[in-house]
Amino acid sequence: PNAVLGLPTGGTPVGMYENIRKMYQEGKMDFENVTTFNLDEYLGLTHDHPQSYYYFMNQNLYSGVNLKPENINIPSGTASDFEAECKSYDAKIDAKGGIDLMILGIGPNGHIGFNEPAEILSGPTHTVDLTRETIEANARFFDSIDDVPTKAITMGVGSILKAKKILMLVSGASKQKVAKELFSGDVTTNNPSTLLQLHRDVVVLMDEAADGQ
Repeated sequence: PNAVLGLPTGGTPVGMYENIRKMYQEGKMDFENVTTFNLDEYLGLTHDHPQSYYYFMNQNLYSGVNLKPENINIPSGTASDFEAECKSYDAKIDAKGGIDLMILGIGPNGHIGFNEPAEILSGPTHTVDLTRETIEANARFFDSIDDVPTKAITMGVGSILKAKKILMLVSGASKQKVAKELFSGDVTTNNPSTLLQLHRDVVVLMDEAADGQ
């Protein structure tokens, strides 16, 4: 009842949030003592911007369950000092005893949160330049690709791997290649999701399109 949850945005978890709201309405779930930490947020977008991840979460989850406002945490995309914001965010997670259940999606290039493929990945929460592939994948949510932010603030791979349990949702044919790599046994920062193989408690839920079999 007092779980600390790590939560994703994007197209994949929308159905999950819909079911959670329904279960709450049926009296099967209670969020009064739950604390949430979202994975990421675009830089430059305020909470009330229709494409901000705070707005997304409010539409899909926050407004439909009894989460206390003070227990909702999402990185600020408009902080005056992003370095301080990143350190503060990780400190909040640690103060809560860490994340009990981290729910993840996966990008077409293997990113988790906004940890993009790169030679070096950051462990703690940090700001990141989004790849062209990620910008193109997210353009469907905006009026124009030129409106898609090019930077974000995200939990780092280290922050994610500290979670006690991880649940990854993989959906759609565009994820076939990275999903196959996820189960390859190889770990590479060119597909950040493969780092999940280093965690001792990961569950993957995959649809047939992503499986490609």
